[in-house]
Amino acid sequence: MTPRITNAQRPLTTEVEAINERGENVPTPIAGEHPLTLYIDKCEIVTLMTLGQAPEALALGYLRNQRLVRTVDEIAEVQVDWDTNAVAITTRQGLNNLDEKMQKRTVTTGCGQGTVFGDLMAEIDAIQLRNDVSLSETTLYALLDAVRRHETIYKSAGAVHGCALADGDGEILMFVEDVGRHNAVDAIAGKMWLDHIDGSDKIFYTTGRLTSEMVIKAAQMQIPFLVSRSGLTQMGHDIAVKTDITMIGRAVNKHYLLFSGKQRFLKS
Repeated sequence: MTPRITNAQRPLTTEVEAINERGENVPTPIAGEHPLTLYIDKCEIVTLMTLGQAPEALALGYLRNQRLVRTVDEIAEVQVDWDTNAVAITTRQGLNNLDEKMQKRTVTTGCGQGTVFGDLMAEIDAIQLRNDVSLSETTLYALLDAVRRHETIYKSAGAVHGCALADGDGEILMFVEDVGRHNAVDAIAGKMWLDHIDGSDKIFYTTGRLTSEMVIKAAQMQIPFLVSRSGLTQMGHDIAVKTDITMIGRAVNKHYLLFSGKQRFLKS
């Protein structure tokens, strides 16, 4: 059952005056940034700093990736109010053990310092990704080219991270930008829930580095392919190996490094 949601996107950029190297006034677009406090059944959970591109999806994806909510069917309503900088989420029957989950928080390496509730590694051993799907080098190059040509806020204003969900042919299904890469991945997770998209044969692309939380979130969404134009951390690599996700970093133009899940990657 799909929850009732608002559609409260904020303006993604605003224009300010800057002075260039020649002393000229230059109208310059900059990325938006807004606080958004998330409430579940009137209980305050967290304040996220966000671009405001997809606040409802961000809130849902945050709950999904923090394992605070198991299915979108548990959610009755998602209401964003920018006058109060808040998103109110109402569940259908309340959440069990919410206080217990909130007692243990891990501050992560996400932009703006993300937070993971509960045991970071609690469910890693249970994750099983599909091994009957593959990613060819040709498809990887097609995805990187599609991302390069995609119209983005980064091109006009900078200061944001982008994440994309692609199909098995490298076609971009959704692209989300935000001031932090963890927000962008959460927003895609929320959109996947709302649109009932199965991640088990999809490719996830991010402009940000591959930290433990990025790998965990992709694996929790059952996505077998994780690609970044950036590098990775040691814990990110350890979890990628443990979950056997096909992880590719430093992917720009025709260059890439394949770190794990080699059995799913087809060299052209």
